[in-house]
Amino acid sequence: RVVEIQSQMSERAVELLGLPEDRPCLLLDVGCGSGLSGDYISDEGHYWIGMDISPAMLDVAVEREVEGDLLLADVGHGIPFRPGMFDGCISISAVQWLCNADKKSHSPPKRLYRFFSTLYTALARGSRAVLQLYPENSEQLELITAQAMRAGFTGGMVVDYPNSAKAKKFFLCLFVGTSGTLPKGLGTECADGGEIHQAKFTNERTRFRNAKGKSVKKSRDWILEKKERRRRQGKEVRADTKYTGRKRRPHF
Repeated sequence: RVVEIQSQMSERAVELLGLPEDRPCLLLDVGCGSGLSGDYISDEGHYWIGMDISPAMLDVAVEREVEGDLLLADVGHGIPFRPGMFDGCISISAVQWLCNADKKSHSPPKRLYRFFSTLYTALARGSRAVLQLYPENSEQLELITAQAMRAGFTGGMVVDYPNSAKAKKFFLCLFVGTSGTLPKGLGTECADGGEIHQAKFTNERTRFRNAKGKSVKKSRDWILEKKERRRRQGKEVRADTKYTGRKRRPHF
């Protein structure tokens, strides 16, 4: 079942790349794992190079005798290929891991920017990168998108089946050098031919309001959420206690 889902997402990602039909292309597969996405790329007549941080997963890819070339690397350190080398890039369920600070030295915004800026350089002008990801929340999605735009990409999020809890999929569709038209997500048309607007994450700031519309900023929930957000960014944060968010008495 997992293999089937992976293959479907790979097929959709390659479709969103909008590759020319008359010639084979060289693609980069970020977080290639055991090479399941690469199998589909090969079946479509294209060539590929896969990058992954896991030696064990790449060993499986070697055992499976995948057709692509494999590179053991942490994409948070950048994409080590010459400028304009690739005709496109896909990534299935990998980019959100750059938001985690697995080491004390890791800064998620810096690692994301390093990834996107070097990816932008490695892609040919006019090409695309399609990154399927599972964002934990709106902040994570905003962080990823902001660093991609800062690196020079244009584009945005394509959401397939936005109203389905199980089938909903996020594809960050990025353009290099040219601003293309963002493809429509699957399952976004109503039965009457109308169109459902793409699902958007809510702006976090509007959530912290009570029934009368007043902001409950500085409340315990607000503080706990802010602390958790900073922890995910790898910052040092004091431990939560029963005193967190408690009002202090006024001084005499």
